[in-house]
Amino acid sequence: MLRLFSILLAVVFMCGLFSPVVAAERLRLATTTSTEASGLLAELLPPFEQANDCKVDVIAVGTGKALKLGESGDVDVVLVHARSLEDQFMAHGYGSDRRDVMYNDFVLLGPPHDPAEALGTNDLVEVMSKIANSKVSFISRGDESGTHVRELQLWQAAGLVPQGSWYLEAGRGMGEVIIMANERQGYTLSDRGTYLAFKDKVDLKMVFAGDQRLFNPYGVIMVNPARHPHVKQDLARKFLDFLTSEEGQGLINGFQMAGEQLFYTQ
Repeated sequence: MLRLFSILLAVVFMCGLFSPVVAAERLRLATTTSTEASGLLAELLPPFEQANDCKVDVIAVGTGKALKLGESGDVDVVLVHARSLEDQFMAHGYGSDRRDVMYNDFVLLGPPHDPAEALGTNDLVEVMSKIANSKVSFISRGDESGTHVRELQLWQAAGLVPQGSWYLEAGRGMGEVIIMANERQGYTLSDRGTYLAFKDKVDLKMVFAGDQRLFNPYGVIMVNPARHPHVKQDLARKFLDFLTSEEGQGLINGFQMAGEQLFYTQ
């Protein structure tokens, strides 16, 4: 009897070992550090994954690097925030479908004692000039992200080329840059969402916000399957449809940090 029981156990084990396992389909998403650091993806992805029996593999980098991953076909979808770079991506045939998803804004952060006297200044160009003239540390993303692209545009608008020991290009994600700026008691440009996610961890305050030039729109793009045939075209389109659907837009609008809404839909 014991021998028969052992044989039955062995059969059950072998059947389990060799039974086919159907892996969930995987979607590769390159997106910005801001969407991950803010916690938005943790809110958005589970409903999509459950509805489509899939897993979304997230690569969180700056917008420039995310688009490079799309160009090389290493991802199926990109979710980014630098419209000029997105337009180039589409014009060169790397993307087959682009849609507006949401927006927030950029904010200038600085130490509470505000050595550059940026607070109370109503002109954004003047604020950038004050920061440069103060020679107080400014921490730049320095990573070709959407935030970095916008920062360079602001220096250009002020007629300035930031350089010198006070200007540090970190080459890091937004959260790390906020921490670095806090440690150095300097200034930086951040998207509002990441700042709200980190504000209880740092002393930095918003010293300037609200200018039209700080508007920060996000777009989602499906990598072109005509250029990269292995792209998960059907699943990628479902992801674009989800983000722009009533359900997806509702999740985005409803996402809050410390009682504040982080992103808004178009």
